[in-house]
Amino acid sequence: MHKGTKGILLRIFINEEDHYKGRNLLELIVEEAKNQHLAGATAFRGIMGYQGRNKIQTSTILRLSENMPIVIEIVDTNDNIQSFLPFLKEVVLDGLVTTEAANIIVKPESNDD
Repeated sequence: MHKGTKGILLRIFINEEDHYKGRNLLELIVEEAKNQHLAGATAFRGIMGYQGRNKIQTSTILRLSENMPIVIEIVDTNDNIQSFLPFLKEVVLDGLVTTEAANIIVKPESNDD
């Protein structure tokens, strides 16, 4: 097993139609992660899910493009993730944010473009 660096896996559960102050929440979160120089962010579109009291969303043929669940994953150091959490507490109004320990084996080089 490769020994790596201790990190944190951050998961943000939202819906693709969620907005914050008129902005698409998915885009806002990923852009802010980039602005804060987090290692990277990846968003996944779910095929079925629900949040809290919301109805179950599913990707049946007739509803393929409707408000599907989204999971955004970000892995970085504990300090960097902790610095990002206040932003998430402000903008994620109807979603779920979780963290768990991660072992970072390879971390991409910083790319300031």
